[in-house]
Amino acid sequence: MTHKFIFVVGGVMSGVGKGVASASIGKVLQSKGYKVTAIKIDPYINVDAGTMNPTEHGEVFVTDDGDETDQDIGNYERFLDQDINSPNYMTTGRVYLSVIQRERNLEYDGKCVEVVPHVPEEVINRIKKAADLAGADFTIIEVGGTVGEYQNILFLEAIRILRTEIPDDVMTIMVSYLPIPSKVGEMKTKPTQNAVRTLNSTGIFPSFILCRSAMPIDEIRRKKLATFCNIPKDNAISAPDVDNIYKIPINFDNQGLGDKILQSFNLSPQQKDLQDWRNLFNKIEKLDKKVKIGIAGKYFATGDFTLADSYISVIEAIKHAGWANNVLPELIWLNTEEYEQNPGKIEELNKFSGIIVPGGFGSRGVEGKIMAIQYCRENNIPYLGLCYGMQLATIEFARNVVGIEDVNSEEVNPNCKNPVIHIMPDQKKKVADKDMGGTMRLGAYPCVLNETSKSFEAYGQKEISERHRHRYEFNNDYRQQMTEKGLLLAGLSPDENLVEIIEIPDHKFFVGTQFHPEFKSRPLKPHPLFREFIKAAIN
Repeated sequence: MTHKFIFVVGGVMSGVGKGVASASIGKVLQSKGYKVTAIKIDPYINVDAGTMNPTEHGEVFVTDDGDETDQDIGNYERFLDQDINSPNYMTTGRVYLSVIQRERNLEYDGKCVEVVPHVPEEVINRIKKAADLAGADFTIIEVGGTVGEYQNILFLEAIRILRTEIPDDVMTIMVSYLPIPSKVGEMKTKPTQNAVRTLNSTGIFPSFILCRSAMPIDEIRRKKLATFCNIPKDNAISAPDVDNIYKIPINFDNQGLGDKILQSFNLSPQQKDLQDWRNLFNKIEKLDKKVKIGIAGKYFATGDFTLADSYISVIEAIKHAGWANNVLPELIWLNTEEYEQNPGKIEELNKFSGIIVPGGFGSRGVEGKIMAIQYCRENNIPYLGLCYGMQLATIEFARNVVGIEDVNSEEVNPNCKNPVIHIMPDQKKKVADKDMGGTMRLGAYPCVLNETSKSFEAYGQKEISERHRHRYEFNNDYRQQMTEKGLLLAGLSPDENLVEIIEIPDHKFFVGTQFHPEFKSRPLKPHPLFREFIKAAIN
């Protein structure tokens, strides 16, 4: 069959759930027997997500091939159970950069290069390339932001041009918010009607509206959307708030969304099997035992609100591991700056079954994190350190077990006497030259495990591959001192030059990884290290 393209756009407000909706649509079509891939369009001038503020934009998700992408690429991977690589991610900056490079290379044969049609054509070419590389029957393309924003115009123009080119193979779905004002007491469709009219003004007409709201949509509201938005009544799909995002594909499938999409393309289901997904959700609903996990991160506060999107892959990996161990993880955010101001507060860690220090950059709250790591080590509380969490665990061990003075990371204190974490040699010039975008150690690298380690026991194999995002590393000048005092170098690069995993062998579970294992966890395939961490936390 020819490639089919489904564009997912947002209405009324940002953060309406387009990424999870796109992933869920893909999952449902996948369950019907079709091969699916997914693309994210970010309407930012940034060339990649690596230079975006994680508090504002959310997690930077790293692909196997080393691209720094939007967090929704992680949603696609988790829902579709497949690796998504750099051709499936584009930003306004990346698109413009390609157009300008092509113009400089005379690839436009001397034409005057214009915003329209050449920028939308570049978008279309990238979409087609990603579909071809994936060999996909369906390509789901999520357009970031909200309809009506200036930043989206060129991407909407790309949809219109592609729809004109292949009208039978292109569909648009709007994910829109239907508010229920507390003082009004009913669900309002007018904002969505206006969003659809704005989309119509670009020459695009949605085939379905996914109706996001606090409650399921009723028949009266469906009829209104049908009348004013020019869609069949049953194409207004209810998408109420859920406690668990993995219920969304089931919700869509129960309303026949997959079958309706196939009918629109004159296709029929080749199979009908969401059973593994339904079995998982049925299992989750029956779980009642909880395990309390503390996460000591830094990208939480934005004004009066706490945002967890900066660590969404960590959160999901904990959930996957909990479900595999028949428990519901209860996640508590820890502000380690409070430990610096009030050291006695550190004893609150006794209330937790396990502590995670995820990735991050900079010096804020670092000493508090090191205090938390020391408390976990000394009190046998299961600990998992991810990237920065591994580096800080190394510093804590060097200070408090080995007894080295003036120990730190060069990132936090470039002038410290003993930088047990130092900048990677190939990164020095990049930092000096301010060559910062997309230049960290990125993507999948192999690692060889020590067969006596808990990590080897978890993975069940000697060689693994994991994804990285860092400029700093374990300083090999301190290897002997650290190992003589009991630190196990549980994972090394194949040339044994880079320390990838550290462990404390006589601890219940104390593991730090230079890589980000959370990026490879899936609902039905929890990551081995997270699985064993939760198991230790339960016990």
